[in-house]
Amino acid sequence: MAKRPTKFIFVTGGVLSGLGKGITAASIGNLLKARKLKVNIQKCDPYLNVDAGTLNPREHGECFVTKDGAETDLDLGHYERFLDEELSSSSSLMSGRVLLKVIQDERAGKYEGDDVQIIPHLTGAIQDYIINAGKGYDVHIVEIGGTVGDYESLSFVEAIRELGMRVGQENCIYVHVVYLPFLGASQEIKTKPAQNSVRELRSLGVTPDILVGRSERQANENVKRKLSLFSGVEPSAIALLPNAPSIYEVPLTLEDTKIADVICKKLGVKASKPKLKDWRDVVKRATSKHKKKITVGVVAKYMDNTDTYMSVFEALQSAAWWSDADIKIRWIEAEGLEKKKDISKIINGVDGILVPGGFGTRGLEGKIKAAQYALQKKVPYLGLCLGLQMGVIAAARLNGLTKASSTELDSKTPDPVIDTMADQRGKENTGGTMRLGDYPCNIDKQSLTAKLYKANKITERHRHRYECNNNYRDLYESWGIKAVGTSPDGRLVEIIEGLNHPFFVASQFHPEFRSRPNRPHPMFKGFIESCKRANG
Repeated sequence: MAKRPTKFIFVTGGVLSGLGKGITAASIGNLLKARKLKVNIQKCDPYLNVDAGTLNPREHGECFVTKDGAETDLDLGHYERFLDEELSSSSSLMSGRVLLKVIQDERAGKYEGDDVQIIPHLTGAIQDYIINAGKGYDVHIVEIGGTVGDYESLSFVEAIRELGMRVGQENCIYVHVVYLPFLGASQEIKTKPAQNSVRELRSLGVTPDILVGRSERQANENVKRKLSLFSGVEPSAIALLPNAPSIYEVPLTLEDTKIADVICKKLGVKASKPKLKDWRDVVKRATSKHKKKITVGVVAKYMDNTDTYMSVFEALQSAAWWSDADIKIRWIEAEGLEKKKDISKIINGVDGILVPGGFGTRGLEGKIKAAQYALQKKVPYLGLCLGLQMGVIAAARLNGLTKASSTELDSKTPDPVIDTMADQRGKENTGGTMRLGDYPCNIDKQSLTAKLYKANKITERHRHRYECNNNYRDLYESWGIKAVGTSPDGRLVEIIEGLNHPFFVASQFHPEFRSRPNRPHPMFKGFIESCKRANG
């Protein structure tokens, strides 16, 4: 029997950025997976960076890390949470990566003397990346970053136009997400920006098969009819998506529009009846009022953009829902703590403290103070990556090593309790010292963490450079902490716990990357439960 070809869904955006193309793409994937189709998803970003590791988190939000160590756009976090699948580096493609390959191929003589051009060489390379990422799947969804009309995105739009001819128009569809603004003066939703966006997309050779209209308010059927008339997309292929209380409602809203059935019909795929009971349970928990209310203080250094800690916030919320609690997240500026001798007035009132990851020296002393406060006041504490390092320093300083630090913060500290490994020194700026992606960890069977995981061998995702200095490990218990998780060879500390503390748990890895709305991460669930107990 001949193998069925992979079907492609290309998702573009118009009018303005930040519409929710990523959520739309992830929601379509969710609905197709619920129909028992094997689905993969990919983000194509127009930035000239090779990967997202060097993007400014203040502007672009968190850097999400895949199991194989790719540093990617935060949309991959949405993809993983909505599809409940672990993606790989093939699901993230940036312009810089494609351009680098084209230039390397040119230098290696692979073009055999041809003039190297945007078309066909760059667009052809983009297509190759997309096709390879979709191999072995029933449906491969590709989100094109940016807005149609941006100069940066033109190569990707042209590539997906050509790809339609390459794989056959019967094997791909184009979904265009547009904005429908509400005009207060006339109390109506306007379709003109969406019409213009469709016209611009068509001018580039791509005709949308599906139109998704995003709006602040609920749009009526008259809006759909007008969009259909001026865009040429039939009403049944237009989905109207108003703002929702929870992003996890979007798949169900799309399901109600029957757009997933339209997609399956247009692609000619046979799909099972959707099974959405578990997802409806997620939405019910996400939108219900719960018995308990807790407040978690997140000691952050990137205060400009909540997307910087997207996976952390989603993991906290998921754990709270499944623990029957409503959570309020209080931002605590790390730099603000540095200037205060007594930080209790700032932190007072929280039921737990979370110190997330980050790079650079700014705000580190404030994070150390927060960890010290948690140790002294017995406040539940969850440290993620940098949060573990600050926890170790805090414990050391509270027990006599007053100048203990990380060599990231103080290269001349007399007590470098956090340091780069001996074989990494001299490579700090090359990127070669980072631990990225999945690494195994062995957990002390008697530890609280083992009880949370209900396992003593786990695998988690990393993104960091500095490690716990083994020269100080024998002192941990005298400081009131214990290394309860290590690499299988025992060389690297992965998890610490506070002794005689209700909940002081920190990890070198990023557990938030593996949390799911339908399956909260054990460390976050344990933290939330301890916050509930602290709240009384």
